[in-house]
Amino acid sequence: MASRRFPAALTTLVLLLAVAGAPPTRTASAQEVPPAPGPTVPSLADSLLGDWYGALDAGGRKVRLVLHFMKRADGRLAGTMDSPDQGASGIAMDAVSVQGARLRFTISLINGAYEGVIRADARLIRGTWTQGVSLPLDLGRGVAPEQRRPQDPVKPYPYDEEQVVVENATAGVRLAGTLTRPRGKGPFPAALLLTGSGPQDRDEALLGHRPFLVLADRLTRAGLAVLRCDDRGVGGSTGSFAGATTLDFATDARAGVEYLKGRSDVDRSRIGLVGHSEGGLIAPLVAADGGGIAFVVLLAAPGVPGDSLLGLQGAAVLHAMGETDSVVAWNSRLQRRLFAVVKAATDSSGLRQRLLETIDRSVEELPRDQRAVVNRSNMTEQAEMMSSPWFRWFVSYDPAPALARLACPVLALNGSLDMQVPSRENLPAIARALAADRNREARTLELPGLNHLFQTSPTGSPAEYGTLDETFAPAALDTIATWIEARVKRKAGRR
Repeated sequence: MASRRFPAALTTLVLLLAVAGAPPTRTASAQEVPPAPGPTVPSLADSLLGDWYGALDAGGRKVRLVLHFMKRADGRLAGTMDSPDQGASGIAMDAVSVQGARLRFTISLINGAYEGVIRADARLIRGTWTQGVSLPLDLGRGVAPEQRRPQDPVKPYPYDEEQVVVENATAGVRLAGTLTRPRGKGPFPAALLLTGSGPQDRDEALLGHRPFLVLADRLTRAGLAVLRCDDRGVGGSTGSFAGATTLDFATDARAGVEYLKGRSDVDRSRIGLVGHSEGGLIAPLVAADGGGIAFVVLLAAPGVPGDSLLGLQGAAVLHAMGETDSVVAWNSRLQRRLFAVVKAATDSSGLRQRLLETIDRSVEELPRDQRAVVNRSNMTEQAEMMSSPWFRWFVSYDPAPALARLACPVLALNGSLDMQVPSRENLPAIARALAADRNREARTLELPGLNHLFQTSPTGSPAEYGTLDETFAPAALDTIATWIEARVKRKAGRR
């Protein structure tokens, strides 16, 4: 084994915690820190909202950037930045301000800052990006043609789109979202889309892909009202992502259901949940509590306990990276030891240090030449992440009991090449849990050749996500839409 590749094995723990499919270069902390308070959005700042693109000339190398500006639910400005050429997306801006025609924002995670002037017609921003050195960066409105994905829906849509705010009064969180609904006379059946792990926006955007935008478009064209929201503390939503667990996100989902029930254009008896990855843990938690959920669609949802899932992920991805069996075995032993430490902890006090000590002991088992190249900063990041409330909950959670309580129709889909929630182990576990209560309306289905994001993929490796033009396999979209249509039509006929 080449020693230069060994650090990748150690960072597997960080990579594989991203159950939603976020790439390893995307750090959760980028959006876990809420943007600093900024000025109230004035009228000129409204022209800033939406997507912008530009490119830096860094010593002859072109680095494309895509920026997304939005209003938070409290009316303040927020933003994120993608760097497609560097495989990074959703990097949060700490502060965004518009004073007159002058735009300023900072991104402390990468020690970057931007200052520019918005042209009067709001189609161009001329400015400077500073990150160690200062470089010209002009931004144009929209997304560069070469950065658009083929499946991105193009306006004008054949349906209505509305920007909404969902109130989770219990948590003191306001979730900014988009509701799309068919034209014509309602009330319409509805679906709430639930994102995967990590700070996600309403489109579940990563690496230029917006799978929830594509899915919402397909379902709305099929006759459903569809609600999708930014996670708490992300994009236009208030609250803090840091410190929240899957149970907290479930309360946000319940607030989304209640919002839909309160709309006159939505049929409250035909509201369902569509959850991807961690969203597939959240959906059963919400539906199992009652509340009249009409259907549940689980997309690449875990069916095994969290520690087992992370072990499966680690082995699958490391093998895909070409690592030797000995490296995979060492990483698996390290994972088991770390998970045992986390599960034994009664609180987070001292947990980070105990995890670091466990990593150190495991590293000592390596040959001397491999020990010398272990990335210590990655070890610290891993220990920090594993000490978080989210991880401590996730690693011990078994989804089977909540799945067994589902009485509504359930469709569980998984790609055969999914390396983050491998179908071979997770789909049968879901099927067993659903059968425990004899749910006659439950179906599990493996879709051949699809990865964790439901893209048609050569190998399923997360490294391929951004290289593929396809955002969401049409066969998967049709399977989801057709199954939901049949359920909501049948339910409508029974009224």
